[in-house]
Amino acid sequence: MEENSNPVARATQAHMEADEEERDPESNSLQQPLLKRSRTLSSSPLALVGAKVSHIESLDYEINENDLFKHDWRSRSKVQVLQYIFLKWSLACLVGLLTGLIATLINLAVENIAGYKLLAVVSFIEKDRYLQGFLYFTGVNFLLTLVAAVLCVCFAPTAAGPGIPEIKAYLNGVDTPNMFGATTLIVKIIGSIGAVAAGLDLGKEGPLVHIGSCIASLLGQGGPDNHRIKWQWLRYFNNDRDRRDLITCGSSSGVCAAFRAPVGGVLFSLEEVATWWRSALLWRTFFSTAVVVVVLRAFIEICNSGKCGLFGTGGLIMFDVSNVPVRYHVMDIIPVTLIGIIGGILGGLYNHILHKVLRLYNLINQKGKMHKLLLALSVSVFTSVCQYCLPFLADCKACDPSFPETCPTNGRSGNFKQFNCPNGHYNDLATLLLTTNDDAVRNIFSSNTPTEFQPSSILIFFVLYCILGLITFGIAVPSGLFLPIILMGSAYGRLLGMAMGSYTNIDQGLYAVLGAASLMAGSMRMTVSLCVIFLELTNNLLLLPITMIVLLIAKTVGDSFNPSIYEIILELKGLPFLDAHPEPWMRTLTVGELVDAKPPVITLSGIEKVSRIVDVLRNTTHNGFPVLDEGVVPPSGLANGATELHGLILRAHLVLALKKKWFLQEKRRTEEWEVREKFSWVELAEREGKIEEVAVTSAEMEMYIDLHPLTNTTPYTVIESMSVAKAMVLFRQVGLRHLLVVPKYEAAGVSPVVGILTRQDLRAFNILTAFPHLERSKSGQKH
Repeated sequence: MEENSNPVARATQAHMEADEEERDPESNSLQQPLLKRSRTLSSSPLALVGAKVSHIESLDYEINENDLFKHDWRSRSKVQVLQYIFLKWSLACLVGLLTGLIATLINLAVENIAGYKLLAVVSFIEKDRYLQGFLYFTGVNFLLTLVAAVLCVCFAPTAAGPGIPEIKAYLNGVDTPNMFGATTLIVKIIGSIGAVAAGLDLGKEGPLVHIGSCIASLLGQGGPDNHRIKWQWLRYFNNDRDRRDLITCGSSSGVCAAFRAPVGGVLFSLEEVATWWRSALLWRTFFSTAVVVVVLRAFIEICNSGKCGLFGTGGLIMFDVSNVPVRYHVMDIIPVTLIGIIGGILGGLYNHILHKVLRLYNLINQKGKMHKLLLALSVSVFTSVCQYCLPFLADCKACDPSFPETCPTNGRSGNFKQFNCPNGHYNDLATLLLTTNDDAVRNIFSSNTPTEFQPSSILIFFVLYCILGLITFGIAVPSGLFLPIILMGSAYGRLLGMAMGSYTNIDQGLYAVLGAASLMAGSMRMTVSLCVIFLELTNNLLLLPITMIVLLIAKTVGDSFNPSIYEIILELKGLPFLDAHPEPWMRTLTVGELVDAKPPVITLSGIEKVSRIVDVLRNTTHNGFPVLDEGVVPPSGLANGATELHGLILRAHLVLALKKKWFLQEKRRTEEWEVREKFSWVELAEREGKIEEVAVTSAEMEMYIDLHPLTNTTPYTVIESMSVAKAMVLFRQVGLRHLLVVPKYEAAGVSPVVGILTRQDLRAFNILTAFPHLERSKSGQKH
């Protein structure tokens, strides 16, 4: 990506460069000019998390095999191992249960709030009080949007947006601060209800994925940061690896709760969200989604008895088109292929324009909270005006006795809304606009109704929702991309079905389904999970062959234009996401050359002086330091006085040692029992604490700390001649935070570690900044 594609980097670049020396003297490129670079490789990682600029770090997915961990692992009994396995499954069950309950709550609230709002509007229209109806409709939507926006702007900026890009970054190894907190969860729930009930062109699907992930994170850590439950059994999950697995279960549960698609939820996490996957995790995510479906089914049974207000009746299938006989012939492959091509082109175009809109919104949002609120409220007013006024442009149509449903209808939902029409007539555009987004999808997916909608009404609907889909995403409210894209895609799909007329055997409602699938594939670039989600949404397995064709064509066409929408958002937010495939030019660069473009690595001795540790922590921002032992007695065949690479110690562990005053009067190795008396493995899993909070006296500065028991003795290392492409694949697949580079040759006086690579060092943009000559060869190479 080009540098100007990241608004966060541009907005903070001047500030970062101004105080770079104060924050991190080692990253000052002026101290050590090197060949073929214009600046140092690493930079201060700032990113947009939700709608808030935050300082981000990497996560420790690697097992830290220090002496305390090894002792704890050896001392675990079979009962404790079984307890750990049982608790993993119990938490997966709780994640599914709570996600299902909250999804039901959101659905009930949205349907009832929006339903009573629409009933009041209909009562005004029946009395020909159109102005009062307009003011009521716009005013209620304005208030609902105001509640959602104020909560996001003032209390939890990380709750704005869908949350899926941040979850994707977290599972890739990027710590996103405050993304999964209790405040974020509460604001996300209330904000989603307000924003969706306000009729904005957004869905609750993305927020539900975020909500499921928040629930998983809070369960894994024992509650909010300020009120954590310190139960002993929760200590097993006090690490990034197990929290990553739980959040994967949470994201799957969120998709399942949004679409009532358990298998689609699992596949969504596998294909789109998770970076790291294994068979045991597959079983637990499937278990979580199964629990979600059971909860949803139980509440649907209750609602079918009329105890849920205006929620109405229905089943697990959201947009059922199973009553349509699917018949297609060889000639139908032409319109099906055309839908796929249109979906890929429009998906790429949508991503491109949305990229520009989000950059513009970023400039507006930087001006302060009031500008964020005004932007959200302006979009709300514009949406309300269009939804209420545009149906007056449509002609009234006479009800056909052959219609399968009641015509006309004046209730909250229904496929033939009367609106301003005389008795026996309906307004097809009001049927699509004056309703909830879910009902709009049901109406446009309706089958066996070839004469229900006029082409002009579908065209107006398509143009309006293209505009709303571009201007709504990015405002400071919880929002999802799934439903806006489904609405746009289903409109052009239905239009194509109308244009084909008698030349095709496929129902217009099924064309709408294929159009929605094609635009989602063209924008989000998913195939397998989308295919299964649409099958579970529509309950029509006969659509499988043509759905697969449409998805493959749309994704292929879209990939030829730009990346997926989530990759674009990740880049805009500045989140250091590592792609699965390295750039081709990375194979021409070695990790040895990469670490040469960095300041010299800072190492610590196995038994280090307190003053040295304090100085290193105060004057650097590094989170890992190689630990070396000089003058060790080597194995036979090597020269005496060799330097041993003992391992890698984390910044958090150094701060913990200083906090606990684990100081020695003389320079000596400690015994195992001494370490276990002072530290526990659970404490080492925590990453809290800053060097500024530690007070060390001048006398303590002259003491020593034995770092051996706290050091990870099995860090991942690569030889300096390895290509950057190979190192990046290793870094991403294993989920590393630090990667040590060791020399190719061993000799007296040669340090056993050449340098250390982090996530920021392996990002293509940072490498090209340090090695500008690679930019020239980049354009001439292809994957």
